[in-house]
Amino acid sequence: MIDWVSFMLRRPAREYMQATRDCVCWELDFETFQSLFHGMESFREQGRATLVGSYFALKERSISMIADQAKDRYLSLLKEKPDIFQNASLKHIATYLGITDTSLSRIRKEIVGR
Repeated sequence: MIDWVSFMLRRPAREYMQATRDCVCWELDFETFQSLFHGMESFREQGRATLVGSYFALKERSISMIADQAKDRYLSLLKEKPDIFQNASLKHIATYLGITDTSLSRIRKEIVGR
């Protein structure tokens, strides 16, 4: 996980990120990143692809938060990332969807009731 804005502008992140389960992480400082980016074509191309993918995902998410109903955001998440429901608490999922845990509970109950 990376906060690209914070990393590229070399300023503190405005968000707090926390792993919700055990994972392996690597740390890469800005100077090393720049050295690899300018020195290895494959690293540069992978970096560009990752950055563009991150931008597209962020754009889609921001539009969804404005244009889609909470239920539709929930159903999209369920379809696109079903594993998240085994690995994250419902409170974290509700926060990600921009709704309260009570609203998430209501949506889940409504879907099961169909």
